[in-house]
Amino acid sequence: MARTHLIAGNWKMHLSPAEGRELVTSIASGLGGTTAEILVCPTALGIADAIAAAAGSKVQVGAQNCHWEVKGAFTGELSAELIQSAGCSHVLLGHSERRQFFHETDETVSQRLKAVLRAGLVPVLCIGETLSERESGQLETVLRQQITGALAGIDAAQLTQLVVAYEPVWAIGTGVVASTEQAQEAHAFVRSVLAGVLGDLANDLRILYGGSVKPGNAAELLAQPDIDGALVGGASLKAEDFLGIIAAA
Repeated sequence: MARTHLIAGNWKMHLSPAEGRELVTSIASGLGGTTAEILVCPTALGIADAIAAAAGSKVQVGAQNCHWEVKGAFTGELSAELIQSAGCSHVLLGHSERRQFFHETDETVSQRLKAVLRAGLVPVLCIGETLSERESGQLETVLRQQITGALAGIDAAQLTQLVVAYEPVWAIGTGVVASTEQAQEAHAFVRSVLAGVLGDLANDLRILYGGSVKPGNAAELLAQPDIDGALVGGASLKAEDFLGIIAAA
């Protein structure tokens, strides 16, 4: 079965609600007849405006993280159920910045993943190695641990909508991009690990590449057999750049 490209924008801590609404409006009006799926992930404050601007278009809206509990005394957190009730379709999980700055672990990522599935949302599981891990030959060990740790205790039947985003940490926001060969090699390995955990389902799951994706390099990356889309950071904040990546898909 052919896998439909997914082009996702992670806005991180950028754009006011009004700026996000304007950006989504511009993206939606410029999509043309693209066959790719489109996703934007605003800040929590920008979700409502992004959803309003996306109404009637192909643009879907996701959150950047969620808590694993349904409700409770967790100041500053959002449950998957609250995110779902706001109209989101997806949730990013385990982004390297969450792991680095907020001490996410494979265990907490797994808890969040279970919460996303509980709420009927689509999880976008982020994985990736640091430069030192790659240079010391730990690439496969790190990726395998992040995948198996996140999926531990979850039945394959629950993961039919899972999206995995491979982001080499050393290429996020640095302007450095893994070579096409490096990206494809890592994606093929990720799919092999998924196959070991989930069996034939791995052939249907989408694996996105993230790490300084731009209009100029998107087409070559997206042409690779195991790269099924992109998780875009900085280039998702400008309609022209994001639409250029979409066009490459």
